[in-house]
Amino acid sequence: MKPTGVIFFPAFDWAISPTHPEREERLLYTRDQLFEEGIMDMPEVREYHPRLATARDVSRVHFCVPDVESRVTEAHMVSAGCAMVMADAFAQKEVKNAFAIIRPPGHHAMTVVHGNRGFCDINNEAVMVEYLRRTYGIRRLAIVDTDVHHGDGSQEIFWHDPDVLFISFHQDGRTLYPGSGFTNELGGPLAHGTTINIPMAPKTTDEGIHYIMDNLVLPILDEFKPEMVINSAGQDNHYSDPLANMSFTAKGYAILNQKLKPDIAVLEGGYSVETALPYINMGIIMAMAGIDFSNLREPDYDPSRFKESAKNMDYIRSLVQHQLANFRGREEVVEANRKQDREFYGTSRSIFYDTEYLQEEQRLDLRMCPDCCGYRRISSSCAHRSGRQYSVYCICLPAACCPACAERARGDYEDMKKKAGHDHVYLQDRINDDYRTFETKTGQETVV
Repeated sequence: MKPTGVIFFPAFDWAISPTHPEREERLLYTRDQLFEEGIMDMPEVREYHPRLATARDVSRVHFCVPDVESRVTEAHMVSAGCAMVMADAFAQKEVKNAFAIIRPPGHHAMTVVHGNRGFCDINNEAVMVEYLRRTYGIRRLAIVDTDVHHGDGSQEIFWHDPDVLFISFHQDGRTLYPGSGFTNELGGPLAHGTTINIPMAPKTTDEGIHYIMDNLVLPILDEFKPEMVINSAGQDNHYSDPLANMSFTAKGYAILNQKLKPDIAVLEGGYSVETALPYINMGIIMAMAGIDFSNLREPDYDPSRFKESAKNMDYIRSLVQHQLANFRGREEVVEANRKQDREFYGTSRSIFYDTEYLQEEQRLDLRMCPDCCGYRRISSSCAHRSGRQYSVYCICLPAACCPACAERARGDYEDMKKKAGHDHVYLQDRINDDYRTFETKTGQETVV
């Protein structure tokens, strides 16, 4: 049997503050526990070493303002690079599956990046997905986000991509950051039903979460038939996490992983540094490697504390049926949307960067192409608390776009270079793996 690949990156030189929950100890206690228990010495586990992602890797996913080098820290580049190391190990069949135990996390980072939000600058899973597509020709993937916070960045990045199924189960956004992830958030008009959100009530236990896994997540995965399954593995659903209010256990996480069978897991949140993370991470590794975890439990675990209420189980059953119907009806909705007589579908939104207190106003227009998923035009302006303001214009051309959309998108980029009103104009051309930035003030174009 092939081993399970594991990579660690504690990011010793990056923290929001020395006492902030998002700090290097999140991973150091885990590493100590794994070595103490001898897990890393077992033949079922193989350790890998970090590497840096490149600006091109990041530019396949993000428009970093003003550029990758000045916007993204080295720690974030290594974190994303670690996910790519695990992608290589899996795609090259060195391992049967892989777990990137890394920080900083990434699932709150969206397509346009003006700063850090939710502890995230760039989206590790999204960078890995586009790397897998470009390097290995993989097209159809599923991301299952098990973090207690809604993965709003991953959702936004793949909102218009019908070949990426994004499933997020999380504490209800009415009770927790980032205040999103509701059942009516189902994807863009040409990718409807490939975003599935599962907002859970506070204090939901192993029983409720495993019911969702068995009766919603696994059936949807079976029907979608992805080439790969990625677990965006947040661990802050744990009952001891200081930033949330759920009641999941370490063994519950291990069983969930055993059922999900992800090809690659990438660590996201989880802030119970000493009392939960070492046990959860060890349980996930043991489950992925096929090692018996029946004796896994936290020191303070008391099963009498974790009983799912009948009321919450009724809500969960109703939620499962509702979202299963939304997924199974997706093709009819997409077909109806394609018949609408409009060239572009537009939306506007405000995005708050909670770490750096930035306010972004964004307008997105999707070409409603009859033959493909369409391309996106994004106009984004940002106001800093210092009073500084700037705006950018971004064109995203997915690799799956048709020739007509490709020609139109590249033409839009050339047209926008000649117009005033934006500080930078960006082109993200995944068909040619070509990424460009035009600075309107100087007239200088940079190719990544």
